[in-house]
Amino acid sequence: MTTMKTARIHEYGDARVIRYEAVPRPRPGFGEVLVHVAGTSFNPTEAALRAGMLRAFLPVDMPYTLGWDVAGTVAEVGAGAEGFAVGDRVIGRLDGGGAAAEYVSAPAAVLVAAPASVSLATAAALPVAGLTAWQAVHEHGNVATGRRVLVNGAGGGVGGFVTQLAGLAGAEVIATASPRSTEAVLRQGADQVIDYTAGPVGAALDERVDILLNLVPLSAPDAAALVPLVRPGGRIVSIATPIAPAADAGVRATHMVARNDVAHLAALAQLVDAAELRIDVSESRPLADLADVHRLSESGRTRGKVVVIPC
Repeated sequence: MTTMKTARIHEYGDARVIRYEAVPRPRPGFGEVLVHVAGTSFNPTEAALRAGMLRAFLPVDMPYTLGWDVAGTVAEVGAGAEGFAVGDRVIGRLDGGGAAAEYVSAPAAVLVAAPASVSLATAAALPVAGLTAWQAVHEHGNVATGRRVLVNGAGGGVGGFVTQLAGLAGAEVIATASPRSTEAVLRQGADQVIDYTAGPVGAALDERVDILLNLVPLSAPDAAALVPLVRPGGRIVSIATPIAPAADAGVRATHMVARNDVAHLAALAQLVDAAELRIDVSESRPLADLADVHRLSESGRTRGKVVVIPC
């Protein structure tokens, strides 16, 4: 049987549990296509999964192949799979993982046409982070023209898309980022960047915001300190630490988990091809280096999206 290389775990633990090893190449099942993977991308939540921090509500069977983002070319079409042909360029979010490999069998229903204006490896950075950003901005944040929006954690992979989508929606965007991410965040359209390492974010705000989009884990005191930055009647959306304003603050708060939505993903791909949305890939690494990518992320030394390429 033909084999392929993959990055997978056989147990929970630190980055050393990630093994780069040969396994049999899969065949597509009913409703699936076999994708020749051009790239996946790293998402910090995958490090939490690998460490066992998510096992209570996201258990996985071992051995488990990492990789939720996929971009590649359809190599084989299984029975009952519709909408794609061999050779089609596709992207998608694979909730069961498996994209950290040379090939992956994926449900055709979660795939969409890849943007034609960027490489497939670059497009691999779009699904998970892009879907999270789209739903934070449009569904939960209801960002619109004239709104004043604070993006807390704009230097990360999701943050780059949130900053751009909020700007496209017509909002004034104030973003927090470290000095090493400031230039990139400004390129993505932020009207103001606050260096969160220099002191309290509120000290740099001249007035309160309508919407706070929080993208980073926070301590309880840090989360509480953000609430007064939102005007009464405003809203908070967090993809990380839940933020619970006091009842008398007059602020609505939502803790969101992004869902897989092919309509949203197709809309994001169209924005990329219309040159209205940039995919900021800070680094590309070979699949054999995935453990190092996990280590760098856990040490806080990654920026934007890191693409991982099977080779």
